[in-house]
Amino acid sequence: MKKIICTVTNDLSYDQRMSRICSSLAQQGYHVVLVGRKLSHSDPLEQHPFKQKRLACFFTKGPLFYAEYNLRLFFWLLFQKADCICAIDLDTILPCLIASKLKGTKRVYDAHELFCEMKEVVTRPSRYKLWKRIERFAVPKFKHGYTVCKPIAEEFQKMYGVNYAVVRNVPVKREKLKGLGHREGSEQPSTLNLSTEALAKADLKPSTFFLYQGAVNEGRSFETLIPAMKKLKMPLHIYGDGNFLEQTKSLIEKNHLQETVLLKGKLHPQELKEVTSSAYAGITLFENNGLSNYLSLANRFFDYIQAGIPQICVSYPAYKEINQQFDIAFLIPDTTEQSIADGLNLLLHDTVLYKRLQSNCLKAREILNWQEEEKILISFYKQLLG
Repeated sequence: MKKIICTVTNDLSYDQRMSRICSSLAQQGYHVVLVGRKLSHSDPLEQHPFKQKRLACFFTKGPLFYAEYNLRLFFWLLFQKADCICAIDLDTILPCLIASKLKGTKRVYDAHELFCEMKEVVTRPSRYKLWKRIERFAVPKFKHGYTVCKPIAEEFQKMYGVNYAVVRNVPVKREKLKGLGHREGSEQPSTLNLSTEALAKADLKPSTFFLYQGAVNEGRSFETLIPAMKKLKMPLHIYGDGNFLEQTKSLIEKNHLQETVLLKGKLHPQELKEVTSSAYAGITLFENNGLSNYLSLANRFFDYIQAGIPQICVSYPAYKEINQQFDIAFLIPDTTEQSIADGLNLLLHDTVLYKRLQSNCLKAREILNWQEEEKILISFYKQLLG
């Protein structure tokens, strides 16, 4: 049985993407181990068809954390038998590179994003210089890899001459959906054959909140999203946490929106799925202040589609390409306060548009799901490992 080790810097509990990837590989007969870190408040690990390992660190953030975690990961990898070591993003690439070289093991780079072009990196010159140096040194040595969308794959090819596959972050298809006015446990596929006109007449009464789910990080447009909510008559629920959470709380207080914008914290993936399918519409926004944001293809974009709810989304290349094919979102030209408010108000008041997008989401979820996408991942590893 071929063994694959995947490495991340999170604590594993909320990583839906790696849970999907590792589960698919384990179900194909590979022995898969997912390695992350252990925090004092980490939840107990859930059962999965793959093994999980957490490494405890004294430091929990900043340069000292990355240095300590990379050292601990390197020495742990050094004493593990493996046929393939997979580095998930740039923050674990060095120990994976060195260990794979010393052990003569195949290696894979799984690039969730253009790490160096994230706002929290690209806007800090010293941080950018360090990570870019690591990227230039390490990525060309990973001849095998995959990323989340075609624009990012093309950028890696342009920068480093590597030809990476594309495995999108689409969720597992759910057979039943709650929300959307359906009785609990009702079968969702019954709506898939409805025309837009019939769907508009159906008794589908969405819930009464807009939803942002995912990391509350820099570059996610909270500086303009929060004040835009003053122009809306529907509340916003934010599920997640991140490095911009305290600033988001301040923005809510500054704009006197404590009753309108609610910070709900993180939920376990299964709970979040139920919340998502009960929302009125989703929000996918990234500031255009780094190539990673501009070329992004966020998990939440597909999560909203799978939940059967429309969304507003900024018109960047990867989102625009998918929306031209499926027409599941209202694309806004930029992330200004006015554009966000106009987009959300349009979804709120244009019933014909809303029902058309909703109907298209219910159709697109039959194609944009992990059961289809995992075929690319499985083929990649079969070619690499047999």
